[in-house]
Amino acid sequence: MKYVALGMVSITFLTALLPCPARAQVGHPPGGSPYREIFRGHSVTGFAGYIGGSGAELGIGPHTGPVYGIRYDIRTASALQLGIQLAQADLERFIVDPFVQVANRVSGPVNQRVSFVEADLQLNLTGGKTWRRLAPFVGAGVGFSFAGDTPADTSGYEFGNKVYFVPYAGLRLFVTERFHFRGDARIPFWKLNYPASFTEEPPLEPGDPDGDSNAVIDDGPLSEWTTAPWFQLGLAYSFSF
Repeated sequence: MKYVALGMVSITFLTALLPCPARAQVGHPPGGSPYREIFRGHSVTGFAGYIGGSGAELGIGPHTGPVYGIRYDIRTASALQLGIQLAQADLERFIVDPFVQVANRVSGPVNQRVSFVEADLQLNLTGGKTWRRLAPFVGAGVGFSFAGDTPADTSGYEFGNKVYFVPYAGLRLFVTERFHFRGDARIPFWKLNYPASFTEEPPLEPGDPDGDSNAVIDDGPLSEWTTAPWFQLGLAYSFSF
């Protein structure tokens, strides 16, 4: 029995020293891994998209139209990525005239061009790698918008220049090491400020002093936060200095 036990221990010890074929099969072969390194450096993306929304309760905020632009990103192969985006949108909005009869109050839509300058901080969910050529991300940005004039609007309302906040999420699809598609779904938040004329009774159809008011805003604040869903798709090129 002593020799049998000694033989069993020896066999166990030798077996542990031998290479195990099963261990070599754990994981993926070098060329078969679904993960790929992302090119380290910077990227430039040209994009086009669409901005939706309703223009808030009164419909006079700019909304609904195409958007196009360019963005520049650095640290594209790390978990945190920085970006700057420039965009221009050809949007529509309605006009609300507080000085006429209620039935004729709303007109439009009219065109309004809006430009955007934005800085983003992005979290790449797969870090510096792609998974089957895909790299999802989430992020947030702060921007400044500049709206063109709408001479037809004589109510005193102006969209003006706005600071906005925009969370977003999206996906990068790498077709080669240096080229990838980038898709974003974005929700910008900005604040509309209404003129004092919206609280006044229309001279041609004033409301009953003891009854209903015909003012555009008869009981409420002269400002409102609103959003405009924003979708964009672009082609990016990566490079290093």
